[in-house]
Amino acid sequence: MKEHQEKRGCVVTGVAGFVGSHLAERLLSLGHEVVGVDNFFSGHPENMASFRDHPAFNFYEKSIAEQNLLEDLTEKHPSLNCCFHLAAIVSVPYSMDHEDETMELNFTATVRLLQSAEKLQFKRFVFAGSAAEYGNDQRLPLQEAYADENTAHASPYGRAKFLGSQKVASSPLGVALRFFNIYGPRQDPRSPYSGVISRFLDMALAEERLTVFGDGLQARDFVYISDVVDAYLLAGGLQDSSFEVCHGIYNIGTGRSTTILELAEIIKALTGNGNAPRFLPERPGDIRFSLASVEAFSKAAGWRAGTSLRDGLRATLQWYREHRPEE
Repeated sequence: MKEHQEKRGCVVTGVAGFVGSHLAERLLSLGHEVVGVDNFFSGHPENMASFRDHPAFNFYEKSIAEQNLLEDLTEKHPSLNCCFHLAAIVSVPYSMDHEDETMELNFTATVRLLQSAEKLQFKRFVFAGSAAEYGNDQRLPLQEAYADENTAHASPYGRAKFLGSQKVASSPLGVALRFFNIYGPRQDPRSPYSGVISRFLDMALAEERLTVFGDGLQARDFVYISDVVDAYLLAGGLQDSSFEVCHGIYNIGTGRSTTILELAEIIKALTGNGNAPRFLPERPGDIRFSLASVEAFSKAAGWRAGTSLRDGLRATLQWYREHRPEE
């Protein structure tokens, strides 16, 4: 992809998170101004190390729940006209025990930011949705229309993300990207909010048995971080393209599923870990099967995930070998 000629001022909420930091890094490399927001609930300052001192980057330690957040940021940085809203409570188990807090941060704060973006005449508002919006729907691959008011969401996280996506998609400047299972460098394996790939890699490198919740036959659509960032840039109108992404909801995945047991075997082979997995009870709120239909965003943006699971795992493994803390 070629960079878009027009330089933008971009807000990235959740900028110290796994995905937010990769997005900010790419935006800065393309010459855009980035204003980052994070309160470090699940993000880490070290994720911003590669760009923290970049002259086009400004950081504010704030919560997205603050009133007039976008107004205050735009007053300080008048060039802002695009918001990538990634900040959220990202843990399904946490949301099960903190339903009201999850709804406040993942939905109510999103609506407030969107309304501010509209009032400030932003050009685009891109929201980080989730495959959890589909609940336990077994009509695979999952199409965007399958999630509706009748969907039985398995967690407050999934419900709040669904409501957020619906609200964003109804705005003429809103694009909601329903991400499936994102993985890659910088994902924190020690965090309770971490994905299965980072946890498996951490365990494998420590020569521990990989922990599988349930029977391991759960299936996921794993998408690599660089492909995810490409999708964000296209949704934000920040890549030269013959496509123009209209407001709406789009799945972001690979269109291929992998069971947790299959994933465990690949990681064991890549790391040389010969230990048999250990099995623990299934976790409440976890989805059984998940697979994206990616045709809608492919038609809207010309996008396809270009990184195979094995290639993405190799790159992620290399990063963990270089950055994994000593015991």
